[in-house]
Amino acid sequence: MIKAGIVGGTGYTGVELLRLLARHPEVELTAITSRGEAGTAVAEMFSSLRGSVDLKFSDPKDAPLKECDVVFFATPNGIAMQQAASLLDAGVKVIDLAADFRIKDVALWEQWYGMTHASPALVAEAVYGLPEVNREQIKAARLVANPGCYPTATQLGFLPLVEAGCIDLDHLIADAKSGVSGAGRKAEIGILFSEASDNFKAYGVPGHRHLPEIRQGLARAAGKETSQIGLTFVPHLTPMIRGIHATLYARITREDDFQALFERRYASEPFVDVLPPKSHPDTRSVRAANTCRIAIHRPQGGDTLVVLSVIDNLVKGAAGQAVQNMNIMFGLDECSGLSQVPVLP
Repeated sequence: MIKAGIVGGTGYTGVELLRLLARHPEVELTAITSRGEAGTAVAEMFSSLRGSVDLKFSDPKDAPLKECDVVFFATPNGIAMQQAASLLDAGVKVIDLAADFRIKDVALWEQWYGMTHASPALVAEAVYGLPEVNREQIKAARLVANPGCYPTATQLGFLPLVEAGCIDLDHLIADAKSGVSGAGRKAEIGILFSEASDNFKAYGVPGHRHLPEIRQGLARAAGKETSQIGLTFVPHLTPMIRGIHATLYARITREDDFQALFERRYASEPFVDVLPPKSHPDTRSVRAANTCRIAIHRPQGGDTLVVLSVIDNLVKGAAGQAVQNMNIMFGLDECSGLSQVPVLP
């Protein structure tokens, strides 16, 4: 059994990790940390886990994290970079669900995240955990940078076109919408029920932290520098709890059978579902599942492709993808613990 620990288990990604790992046939939950909730039973805070998780939250300084085989960081940005090195030195594999190791250009990361990076040497070692791109590198990794939710939906939607070299990389557009859980489990005016319900708005239009991550991934797929990717990324907040819907626009530069292109690219990917022509995937079709559903359109037969990409931001966009990466790192069946059917309604 793989002994797993979670640092920062009181947020939505933390409880989602607990939900998935509690039913994973190859995992033993060993530690879950929270300074503020140390000594509190996990099931007391999250009643959905009664009968499934019998651990108590422990203070990070007392938790047996170095006795684990893998530790997940479900923490705010800036935490994992301070603690990962000591765990790696102890032989523990680390999966960071925050952004500390995602962007390879440390100066660029510091610009977007507004802090000095505590472990720049580890940034070079970290493997970006998008299995559909980096599966072989993930197999040998000690440290995995789990992708962000918007970057997962956006990259999976654009990748086949970018890799094939059949679209204009100077004028890509990602118009993406997220449920309120993407903002985290905290008290904040903008995500209060009376503020977010019956409302819809864009945010981060001048610049969002996920922009450089997406551009980096697309640049690698294209074999270009990040500066050569012209991407306009506009996120929106929608009055729902879970889900991301990314509507992606790309100008065609070379004709191809685009439906077949996507079907070939993802034919062997267990968590990417390319829908039949004329389909319109919705977020509830992936709710609570580690699945990305994609559909391709060419409106009026013009020169613009529209790709629709949907995921559950807490699963394929966070905790589920982290478990998928863990499975790969330990040589398990990639789908182990991730066979949940989406929840309806």
